[in-house]
Amino acid sequence: MDDIPAEDRTKELVLLMTQNQRRIFAYIYTLVPDRHAAEDILQETSLIICEKFHTFRPGSDFVAWANQIAWWQARAARTKFARSKVVFDDTVLEAVAHTHSELAPEQDARHEALANCIKKLPTRDRELVMTRYEPGSSVDEAAQRSGRSLVAAYKALTRLRKVLHDCVLNQMSKSTS
Repeated sequence: MDDIPAEDRTKELVLLMTQNQRRIFAYIYTLVPDRHAAEDILQETSLIICEKFHTFRPGSDFVAWANQIAWWQARAARTKFARSKVVFDDTVLEAVAHTHSELAPEQDARHEALANCIKKLPTRDRELVMTRYEPGSSVDEAAQRSGRSLVAAYKALTRLRKVLHDCVLNQMSKSTS
């Protein structure tokens, strides 16, 4: 690792974080009670990843390494949630973390299948779906951008969700056979 230039390691870190931030967040979100707490823990985890990146072995599983850091951050954050009505013990958190790691490959395959299915949609429908699910967007905004009435947008989104659901199931069944 010492023979790799610092600039190349920085580029590697940025690339790995960019590619995997959603997966790391999804893992954290399985461990904490709400989205805001998960976002805070993601920020803390990202800082530690940057600080400790020199210990990461190139070629090993970055997400597993980052999730281990996230695990400890989530565990430390539990003290903040101690006043909450529902606090899970370490056994429950370990079970959730284990289940998440087992399901990660299937989730990745589903995300890939969904991306392929979205690409197959006609442009107008694809833009409606993509606009609707942009962070902070709404059906009203998606309807306005697509030139549809609100009722038409709701009907189109309902139909498109069914089309995408069926397409993903079809692709998943083909990949397992």
